[in-house]
Amino acid sequence: MNTKKMLFTLLAILVVFGLVAGCAPQATEAPEAETPYIPVISKGFQHQFWQAVKLGSEQAAEELGVEITFEGPESEAMVDKQVEMFQTALDKNPAAICLAAVDSKAFQPLLEQAQEAGIPVIGFDSGVDSDIPVSTASTDNIAAAAMAADKMVELIGGSGEVAVIAHDQASRTGIDRVDGFVGKMESDYPDVTVVDVQYGAGDQLKSTDLAKAIIQAHPNLKGFFGANEGSIIGVLNAVSELGMEGDLVVIGYDSGQQQMDAIRSGAESGAITQNPIGIGYKCVEAAVKAINGETLPKTIDTGFMWYNADNIDDEEIQAVLYK
Repeated sequence: MNTKKMLFTLLAILVVFGLVAGCAPQATEAPEAETPYIPVISKGFQHQFWQAVKLGSEQAAEELGVEITFEGPESEAMVDKQVEMFQTALDKNPAAICLAAVDSKAFQPLLEQAQEAGIPVIGFDSGVDSDIPVSTASTDNIAAAAMAADKMVELIGGSGEVAVIAHDQASRTGIDRVDGFVGKMESDYPDVTVVDVQYGAGDQLKSTDLAKAIIQAHPNLKGFFGANEGSIIGVLNAVSELGMEGDLVVIGYDSGQQQMDAIRSGAESGAITQNPIGIGYKCVEAAVKAINGETLPKTIDTGFMWYNADNIDDEEIQAVLYK
């Protein structure tokens, strides 16, 4: 074989080898797993309570390696806006959804959509009238409001007229806190009369007007229970504007700077605190467990405590208060 033929043969072998090598499967890096996305839909942003819940949910997301968004309507009365937010979240095909429902009955069709799509829903703060959510992280609001009733009776001397301002009649929290307070009075304290229950939508100005009207209509009123942050601030404003600080026993719910200041000054006798950071953390934690196929309890009790001027600066109380 002459030199030209040898070179030609060698070249042909190299070409064939290159073609074979080019057709061989190449080693590739495995694609990175997509970060699970969990929208967290709250009742609103207008109170510092929700900012504390947001903080807790963000802490859980960072620790557990998931992505969240936290949103809510401008007002806790905006049911349609929150339903729209839930629909938008569903359209993004998230790994799970956390929901604090403004209206306990308004979400059934969307919850059914989520169930059909295999998207677990976790309730937080306020549940819904449905078995579809796999779990709900919340305070036992009936028990907490019953404790407020016990404290009220003790502070008014065992008998007299009291009233309630709550945020709404549609959310689970609004229903349960009124039922817990009024029910405890009716079952255990026959000498105490709840003369009025009004709903201010969590709006401070509206709650102030309602509280003033109740106080003026009931000159023998001894006590007032405000069932959330906006409600109790309305009561405090009404008492202040009417010059009745010290004349009424005022009991609140949640915290916030104005309420904490009122407790320290004596204008407010005390309040029930939830654990808003814990609520936010636990709802995201439960969502991650649901994504991973873990079995969850239907309710996750995030706890509550009574605080007043005597214990407001205790470490365990300070840990669950927000400004």
